[in-house]
Amino acid sequence: MNKLRDFRGTAAAKRRKSAAHGPSAALRVNSSRGTPALDTGAPKGRKKRKLNEVQIIAIPVASEIQPGDPLADTLIESLRQHGVSLEAGDILVVKHKIVSKSEGRFVDLATVEPTAESIAWAKEYGLDPRVIELALRESRAVIRRKNGVLITETHHGFLCANSGIDVSNVNGGRHALLLPEDPDRSAAQLRRHIKHRIGLKIPVIITDSFGRPWREGLTESCIGIAGLKPLHDDRGRRDPHGYKLRVSLEAVADELACAAGLVCGKLNRTPACIVRGFRYESGRGHARDLLRPASTDLFR
Repeated sequence: MNKLRDFRGTAAAKRRKSAAHGPSAALRVNSSRGTPALDTGAPKGRKKRKLNEVQIIAIPVASEIQPGDPLADTLIESLRQHGVSLEAGDILVVKHKIVSKSEGRFVDLATVEPTAESIAWAKEYGLDPRVIELALRESRAVIRRKNGVLITETHHGFLCANSGIDVSNVNGGRHALLLPEDPDRSAAQLRRHIKHRIGLKIPVIITDSFGRPWREGLTESCIGIAGLKPLHDDRGRRDPHGYKLRVSLEAVADELACAAGLVCGKLNRTPACIVRGFRYESGRGHARDLLRPASTDLFR
């Protein structure tokens, strides 16, 4: 791929093809809150009203990330090769896998000795008992264990399958990859390194793919954040009809993570992207701000 394609959604079929197969794309949405962009359809002779746009620009990384690799340098160099650079107001969204790899969060599965319980569970459902054992070690609670699915609460507080342990896109099954030890700290470090390189304070979001209750398929979720607030609070404001909003607390960090997932595919070596044009609220934020306390969780 010689050049990043800046694609503004002229045809729905082309959008789907670009998101599914191409390593680079830019998606167009209207307004800072992520409403789909609409063509105003102005009559001939009348100038169309310009709508706000948000672009998602993929950052391909051809080489495999190794422990100790400087992520900031790698991402900036990839952008340079494609004629793109970070700009003030951009947000950098990075999939956790390259963060974990650079931090050396590998576990040699040959060194994991599963318990009899893990072996029995794995045998019943055709799973790798070493991965099950590792998931239990990386958890502070088991939320559900049924039909071959293990849902745990990680030491970070995330509720996910197998404590976020990943074997795909690592090295063919010899090692498992853990989540970053402290994803917020990882995001803050990456932000500092980028500022040192280019002089801009770019917010950073680190994501992972999670399943959801009642819904099929995976979506990206924010597991680490630095430089922007993960929630947008509209409570107390009034809608256009004068109704006072009471529960409108928007998880913008998760929404940005999901948007990034449309161009950061699992198989096209695109582990990061730039979100451009989104009017975020800067400030200190933590991934734990997105976690619902057990006291208000009706389904745990």
